Amino acid sequence: MTIDEAATRTGVSAWPDDPDARGILEGVKVLDMSRIVAGPYCGQMLADHGASVVKVESPAGDDTRLWGRLSPDGASSGYYYGLNRNKRNVVLDLGTPRDREVLARLIDEADVLIENFKVGTMERWGLGYEEILAARAPRLVYCRISGFGGDGPMGGLPGYDAVLQAYGGLMSVNGYADRGSLRVGVPIVDIVAANMAFSAVLLALRERDTSGRGQFCDITLLDSVVSLLLPHSVMWAMDDIAPKRTGDAHPAVAPYQTFETEHGEFFLCAGNERQFRSLMTILGRPEVVEDPRFNSNVARLQHVDELADIIGPLISAQDPETLTKELNGVGVPASPVNPIPDAMSASQVVHRDLFIDDGVYRGIGVPIHLGRSVPRRPMPPVPQGADTERVLRAMGLAETAAEEPA
Repeated sequence: MTIDEAATRTGVSAWPDDPDARGILEGVKVLDMSRIVAGPYCGQMLADHGASVVKVESPAGDDTRLWGRLSPDGASSGYYYGLNRNKRNVVLDLGTPRDREVLARLIDEADVLIENFKVGTMERWGLGYEEILAARAPRLVYCRISGFGGDGPMGGLPGYDAVLQAYGGLMSVNGYADRGSLRVGVPIVDIVAANMAFSAVLLALRERDTSGRGQFCDITLLDSVVSLLLPHSVMWAMDDIAPKRTGDAHPAVAPYQTFETEHGEFFLCAGNERQFRSLMTILGRPEVVEDPRFNSNVARLQHVDELADIIGPLISAQDPETLTKELNGVGVPASPVNPIPDAMSASQVVHRDLFIDDGVYRGIGVPIHLGRSVPRRPMPPVPQGADTERVLRAMGLAETAAEEPA
């Protein structure tokens, strides 16, 4: 059976029902063929706002299903759980002609396709965007997320978050000057790439409203990490001086760092002269503001260690929660350094629905809030292959054995 025959074998939609797909993107059909972090996170954000997202997995499953600690029932890891809510799930062995035909049928119905295979994989399956899909599905928004892009000296090479943190310069500015470079503690490059992919898809859908045509969205981890280097990259472009690691301190603002207290770590920032004056008044040392070493941000940066030696003892015996309220009350940004359990249960986090525990879903809420349009309530990931049979039945293939790999 050919791809075109698969697309016309039945007259019914092969897209799995998604009765909870309500939100600003209701009616948009997204085929999420990605795995790991960036692609699935982009698909999840689209699903959060009403898109009907079908995740396609291989029989082996998304790699992140086995990353880190597993849920008590062993069905999911925290990684997978946090990236794949609100999606339907279809398992296809794309090494077989039949399942590639099933995929082609799903593509025919999709508005958006997200993939992060090794560059050239879709082309080998006869489903490359430029060669096939741009003509076959002219309204399709095709989003490819890759490490370095499809061309250039490193085109087609694989990329993981930490590798791009190293290659793209981010790791070099993270850590303390007298120690080695550090990886940022979350997959920040993947997360930024996901948000860029989300933005690119929405831009392409908006343009399609005018032109009637989809287009190719080319998102790379390299582009994402380079976009993160502000202000270091711009300062280097201005004066050719390579930035140095400054630990928890800021390279352009002082004071802007962590201090130790008897009750835990405490972070504060005085980003302007008014805030610095208010800070030193609260700490009982208003005269420090007039010291020539500290009477401007430029001066404070030149004497940042001396300033820290003054501020540190003034903070060390104080209660972080009380000091936070006092400083926030006069407009100085400050906070205890909260561990994850404290951060997730913080009153403002709960107020903003950023942590949800409603008996059905326990996890992170939707971080984008709109005035009139409400996102769907998060639902846990469905089991692997939960919707495969419905898709095959709609195509008249439920009883057809898969062919041998090509």
